Amino acid sequence: MKVSLNKLAILLFGVVLMLAACGTSSAPKEEEQNQGGSQQEENQKENENETEEPAQKFKIGVTQIVEHDSLNAAFDGFKKAIEDAGLDVEWDVQNALGEPNNNPTIATNLVNAGVDLIFANSTPSAQSVASETQDIPIVFTSVTDAVGADLVESMEKPGGNVTGTIDNHPDAIPNTMKFIAEELGAKKVGMVFNSGEQNSRAQVDTAKKAAEELGITVVEASVSTSAEVKQATESLLGNVDSIYIITDNTVVSALDSVVDVANTNKLPLMVGEFDSVRNGGLGAYGFEYFDIGYEAGQMAVKILKDGVKPADIPAQVPQNLKLVMNKETAETIGLEIKDEWNAELE
Repeated sequence: MKVSLNKLAILLFGVVLMLAACGTSSAPKEEEQNQGGSQQEENQKENENETEEPAQKFKIGVTQIVEHDSLNAAFDGFKKAIEDAGLDVEWDVQNALGEPNNNPTIATNLVNAGVDLIFANSTPSAQSVASETQDIPIVFTSVTDAVGADLVESMEKPGGNVTGTIDNHPDAIPNTMKFIAEELGAKKVGMVFNSGEQNSRAQVDTAKKAAEELGITVVEASVSTSAEVKQATESLLGNVDSIYIITDNTVVSALDSVVDVANTNKLPLMVGEFDSVRNGGLGAYGFEYFDIGYEAGQMAVKILKDGVKPADIPAQVPQNLKLVMNKETAETIGLEIKDEWNAELE
């Protein structure tokens, strides 16, 4: 009996040793499995990070005919739209400094730089880049007659690689000429402009047509550079009883000289946009250039971010036409601003 108990004890002791050995050997396997799982998760995360594409960076070329408040405001609006869309952009900004002969060189430079899109801020700027490339998308603003300038086939269906926003509301010039004739009582309207700009020639022709219907006369004074603006304005004295400066880049860049001549001679000076009102013009039927620049920027976002072709984006006219007048200028020339004009005052 004693022997049997000893055998049993030995047997139990052996079983305990076997169980302990099994437990010890299983722990490393579980640990290896856990480590293997963690490694797989880390590898998977690394693979996911490698497959994530970095945000695309775009290069936008900018061509502008000259420095003045309206064009600068349009460019500010364009940049704001790009910023609001969260696009990462490298800018290549070039200015012709009022010299049309610089436009072809700028166009060539931007095309050779391999930009993804060109923002053209004026009619001559847009015409130069449009003739230089039919491949790079072009978005314009500060253009008066996009169809007449051969930039688009039509406003609704631009065709080609060009679209944008124009700075010519169809009612702006007729309303201005009607205001000059019926509210200011003028009979002869002096217009200083650069006849070499297709944009300006189109506006003057529209004004002359409206004048004919109203029974008044347009007296033209043509310039080719901003240095000629003051002398051209002075040449109108004695022949006109009002002056109307359209959105002519050459003249607007030297507007202070026109304002000086007009105010000194107590002549009402109507202008083509609000920045010129703020700079001394009497009044304008217009819109904010920042807004048409912003709308052009939204078009650029559609092209760059969404892959929409310029040909499929209708060109746009300005919105929210209104009359804005300069109270100080009115006082200077002795004009009372009437309530029925519903004018916003600067």
